[in-house]
Amino acid sequence: MSYTFGLTIESLVAILLLFTIIYCARLNSRLEKLRSDEHSMKRTIGELVVATENAERAIAGLKLTLQECEGKLGGQLRDAEVFSAAISDHLKAGEDVLGRLRTIADMKKNLPGADLRPAPVTHADTTALVAAAQAFAARAQSRTKGAAA
Repeated sequence: MSYTFGLTIESLVAILLLFTIIYCARLNSRLEKLRSDEHSMKRTIGELVVATENAERAIAGLKLTLQECEGKLGGQLRDAEVFSAAISDHLKAGEDVLGRLRTIADMKKNLPGADLRPAPVTHADTTALVAAAQAFAARAQSRTKGAAA
């Protein structure tokens, strides 16, 4: 009996050692897999760091570009506001002149014996009119070129 009891204990120890060896083999394969994942993880982290640095440089470049654009647009907006105010002033002055002309025309209609026919146009009048139109166009072009610069 003692012989079978010893054999049973030895067999049980052998079976437990076999399970331990199998468990260690599986554990070893899992550790190798974890180590290979660690290397790929380190490589991925390195790529992420490089990508982050590139993104930071790109953001810095965009901020610089934004500041430059803001400066240019600010100047152009100030010029546009000045130009708008000038146009508004000229528009008011033109409305005043138009009102005066209407008043003069109304007064002329009410005069007894007033000749309402237009005055004859002479060659000197048309030449002066063409010269005035050319001067007006030149001023408009110079203002346009000044605003574009």
